[in-house]
Amino acid sequence: MSDTLHRAPKAPSRRWSWNDPSTRALIYQVLILGLVALGVWYLVSNTLHNLAVRNISTGFGFLGEEAGFAIGESMIPYTPADTYGRAVMVGLLNTLKVSVIGVIVSTLFGTLLGIGRLSKNWLISRLTGLYIEVMRNIPLLLQLFFWYALITELMPGPRQALTPLPNVFLSNRGLKLPWLTGDAMDWIFGGLALAIILIVLLAHWARRRQDNTGEIFPLGRAALGLLVLMPVLGWLISGGSLEIDRPELKGFNFQGGLNLSPEFAALLLGLVIYTSAFVGEVVRSGIQAVSQGQWEAASSIGLSRARTLRLVILPQAMRVIIPPMTSQYLNLTKNSSLAVAIGYPDIVAVTNTILNQTGQAIEGIMIIMAAYLVVSLSISVFMNWYNKRIALVER
Repeated sequence: MSDTLHRAPKAPSRRWSWNDPSTRALIYQVLILGLVALGVWYLVSNTLHNLAVRNISTGFGFLGEEAGFAIGESMIPYTPADTYGRAVMVGLLNTLKVSVIGVIVSTLFGTLLGIGRLSKNWLISRLTGLYIEVMRNIPLLLQLFFWYALITELMPGPRQALTPLPNVFLSNRGLKLPWLTGDAMDWIFGGLALAIILIVLLAHWARRRQDNTGEIFPLGRAALGLLVLMPVLGWLISGGSLEIDRPELKGFNFQGGLNLSPEFAALLLGLVIYTSAFVGEVVRSGIQAVSQGQWEAASSIGLSRARTLRLVILPQAMRVIIPPMTSQYLNLTKNSSLAVAIGYPDIVAVTNTILNQTGQAIEGIMIIMAAYLVVSLSISVFMNWYNKRIALVER
């Protein structure tokens, strides 16, 4: 009797009826998935059949073949004797280089524009507003053409190059800068990477210390010291050679030093000028989302306007700024594909050359799509993690 009393009641059996909304929803979902799968199967089979009829090979085996073409800019060693796969890697690294630098510079410049838009100085406020409105409404492609023509047509030739600083040359061949070379460079970059990691850890410790004690740690000066000290220590520990490679005019162009090509300079300049205008509006809206009472409260305890902005307003505004800022970073990365219009060898330009040589058009487009998809998802994941980290936690 006791077993009968304590026995759990049986769950009611599910009745499959068309009148049940959950049953209809399940059937609809199965039908839609079936139609999507059928459409994908038809497209794939039809494409493979058409390629087979035209004797066009499929697959990514061509990536192991010799490329046979040169690439003007490369962050890793590359020669025409290398494979198509390495050429794709060169293009991807070029895309990442201009995207990362563009994101950093656009963020800094756009933040200044957003703050300047809210300045009490009438001239600064109007000039920044005019810049934002003009640059946002001129298509990026036209801006790229303008900057590229400005650099290549109006700048003097190498023999008449401008020298704004010693050993720095500006001409229609780009910007030539002195650069460090030697066996110690790997150690120096390692020290720089270690400094960045230490700065992140130090910022986390400083934030916790300020929450517990109320004391502000001079993070800016400490970060600057680490950025200088750690690379110097890496050089001293390595014991390797370190020399300054200065550009010199030889023949019709400069040799040595660091070269920023006209294509890279025009692309970076166009991306930064265009994107920073949008970033400025994002920062302005984020600052204005913080109530005026925060300014008044900070002023009542003696904080200057600059310290109030840095310590009170911007930390709160970041919760509003981060989501739309993520979209701007994604837009900048995808807009870098316009580099093909001015001859910068990004992944689109390199892959276009490959598919023109091999005829692997579908595979080439898939490589470009996969590259941008991975980069964009990586940016989204990082920015979503950061947005979640700074979000207010409700009790």
